[in-house]
Amino acid sequence: MTTAALGAALDALAATATVAGLSARAARDEGERLAAAVAESSPGAPVDWLEATTRPANAGFQAFFDAAVSARRWRNAPTDLLARLVAAGSPHAARYAEALATVVDAAAALGDPSISAIAAAEGTKAVHRGAAAGRDRAPAASTQDAVPSPVPSPVPSLEPSPASHSRAGDAPHTTAGEMTAKAAGAETAAALPAPERTLEELLAELDGLTGLGRVKDEIRRQTELLRIERLRGEAGLSAPTLTRHLVFVGNPGTGKTTVGRLVAGIYRALGLLDKGHLVEVDRSELVAGYLGQTAEKTTAVVERALGGVLFIDEAYALAEDQYGREAVDTLVKDMEDHRDDLVVIVAGYPGPMARFIGTNPGLESRFARTITFEDYSADELRQIFESMTRSADFEPLPDTLDRFDRLAADQARGEGFGNGRWARNVLDSAIARHAWRLRDVDRPTLDQLRTLVPEDLEDVVDIGTDREATT
Repeated sequence: MTTAALGAALDALAATATVAGLSARAARDEGERLAAAVAESSPGAPVDWLEATTRPANAGFQAFFDAAVSARRWRNAPTDLLARLVAAGSPHAARYAEALATVVDAAAALGDPSISAIAAAEGTKAVHRGAAAGRDRAPAASTQDAVPSPVPSPVPSLEPSPASHSRAGDAPHTTAGEMTAKAAGAETAAALPAPERTLEELLAELDGLTGLGRVKDEIRRQTELLRIERLRGEAGLSAPTLTRHLVFVGNPGTGKTTVGRLVAGIYRALGLLDKGHLVEVDRSELVAGYLGQTAEKTTAVVERALGGVLFIDEAYALAEDQYGREAVDTLVKDMEDHRDDLVVIVAGYPGPMARFIGTNPGLESRFARTITFEDYSADELRQIFESMTRSADFEPLPDTLDRFDRLAADQARGEGFGNGRWARNVLDSAIARHAWRLRDVDRPTLDQLRTLVPEDLEDVVDIGTDREATT
């Protein structure tokens, strides 16, 4: 029954995409991967997912886990196709978001549903409905990464994110005859170009992000440097050719992807890039299984990013073996061949990134500026959580925010701390507990549906135990 529900939801999503002028095949691929990301923590889900997506019996569970990894960011941010509909002001955005919500509900029922799957489902639906309604257009808290302040300006996601890569920002299945995430994102990229925004608007968006004081200062300095360089060139003055490529270092969830999108727009507003879109990838989208194929694969990704920014997350993974080194060599050559219409941002943890840049002289000469993304303070995390909560149409009580402060204070702040992602996970779990708390209320009031109480932020109810006690 659960597999049939997911299959029907995917069919409905594809039909909705067709009405909206999108590729039905791309929409189905997006829905399959989103379903895997929602259900990945549920025992037995891979078997149900393989059946619902009509994978061959010998496909194996790897297809499920690849799809899940590729779409995790969509639990916190609009899918690529929905983001494009929102950016284009399409009247079909709300219907597409509801079709995605149906897919999410079906995915949450796969296997033996876990509380994490329930939380992921509720949070994911809220994010996508909010994006379609214009409440949360920035894929910030997401792919992973973005964290707007309480009053952000919308910056829609316009790249075939690594979602389009096999992470979603990531790696999809690539069995014969199936469209990869990359191709799916590329199908609609040309039809829905990034909307032009002024430099002032983009810098205001940057200033509106929570925290990131040092990052904002560095981006403004880089902006002025490149602006003056361009003006000197227009005035016939000589000027050194400045590198536009950047290194972003910091823990996950500190806004690196969000700032990358803003940099793409800023460079476009300065007249340095034609399109100003961002294509986010990781090793899996650049490296192939055989020497010789990697160069072709990397160049294809570069071509997709021309006129915009290529954002390589955890770039140091390319230094692991000869396949990764082939990708780096190809990337260095392509950066030289397209130095006037391509910007590359590499991102990851500070130590590994420094070693990665040192592995190739071409990298050292092209990445002269490193920008450090510091962890958020306790007050900033509270702002982020409160903003995410209200964007999802929930209202935290003052005591709930105080409870969040105590949870944040107990978190170890070492390498790998999730920052904005951690705050999103807290919210996802709170939404699941909120739903469970109202399980015996047939018709909750609007306040009950919206209010998060302090107990929603802690595991005060063991769903499995409670179920057993009532049977």
